[in-house]
Amino acid sequence: MSTTIKVNIDQINTLDISPVAEVIEEIISGSEIIANEQQLIFNIDYPREANDPRELSEIPEIRLWFVLLDTRYPWLPFLLNWQEKEFTRYAAMLVPHQFTKEGIQYNPEALEIFLMSKIFILSDWLKHRGIPHKSRLKAMAQLLGYDLEDAFFEMF
Repeated sequence: MSTTIKVNIDQINTLDISPVAEVIEEIISGSEIIANEQQLIFNIDYPREANDPRELSEIPEIRLWFVLLDTRYPWLPFLLNWQEKEFTRYAAMLVPHQFTKEGIQYNPEALEIFLMSKIFILSDWLKHRGIPHKSRLKAMAQLLGYDLEDAFFEMF
């Protein structure tokens, strides 16, 4: 069952990640972190003017909050609910992009750097916990349009 973390404008504007920290600390203190795989959903309450066309990922204050969150918990994508598109939204918060008629267009080089960073971090993090990692990381990469070969994982 998914866990929703509510984040409000005050928490974002003061870089308060305590709502996430409380949930994550409870998860990692338990013995079964794998039971919480892909369970986190963010509910971001950030009111905007009616004429403000920006998506949440285009608001600098929200992006900065996510940068801090990513710095504290670089393995967070393991816990994000991918079916609810939380991982792709997380990527949008951290990777430069623009919106077009076709949808979101990430800066390709920045996206590749972001993805490879997450692959390396999560690979080590999952191995350390004895959790099979290759298929999980390949699936995560596919969410961002990348197909990773098995040979890639043999390099590190």
